[in-house]
Amino acid sequence: MANVLLLTASSGGVDRVLPAFALLPHRVRVAPLTPAALVDTKDADVLVLDSRTELVASRALCQLTASTIETPPVLLVVTEGGWSVVGANWGAADVVVDSAGPAEIDARIRMMLERVAATTPLEPERVETGDLVIDPSSYTARLRGAALDLTYKEFELLKHLAANPGRVFTRAQLLQEVWGYDYFGGTRTVDVHIRRLRAKLGVEHDQLIGTVRNVGYRFNTEGQLPDDPGAADSAE
Repeated sequence: MANVLLLTASSGGVDRVLPAFALLPHRVRVAPLTPAALVDTKDADVLVLDSRTELVASRALCQLTASTIETPPVLLVVTEGGWSVVGANWGAADVVVDSAGPAEIDARIRMMLERVAATTPLEPERVETGDLVIDPSSYTARLRGAALDLTYKEFELLKHLAANPGRVFTRAQLLQEVWGYDYFGGTRTVDVHIRRLRAKLGVEHDQLIGTVRNVGYRFNTEGQLPDDPGAADSAE
């Protein structure tokens, strides 16, 4: 079931615009066919524009939605004659004739929502391990509730290690996966950032980042210690 916002100049509501809509379970809210209606679209999954008669106004409104960041996808409702006017430059997600049946309308809405879902980026996952909480959405890392003062690369390095607990990364892998292919510095920079991270984690938690002798680094889960207690010093 979708939340539909119908913008129309008609006084008959959705029954006048799309008669078959009455047979569908979608929730419909009706608003005037004006730019002001775009201010309150946050609860709508689909925006339906009644373009049966007000073609000029509908085109302008449709193009306006394309430049508005959080506007839902637009479904245009046209008459048979409207097909000759509507074009890709309108910016609508789909078009349906006012005589369409409920199955077609439902399918078009479903496919619009599926396309939106397929192109919506996933929220970065929050990482929680023991006393450490890493929130990529706000770029914050907290240890026992206290925020760590990390640089951008220190945060990215800690997040990458903590998101893969127990996995051993070579310095070259970390350089490639955290700094990127276009970074031309040496692997020594990884050791420097690891040392700074450990210092900021403090003596009670610095062993969260373990050193595997002659290999690289890993994030230790609670109770897991480095393979060699002296490895951290010898590796750096």
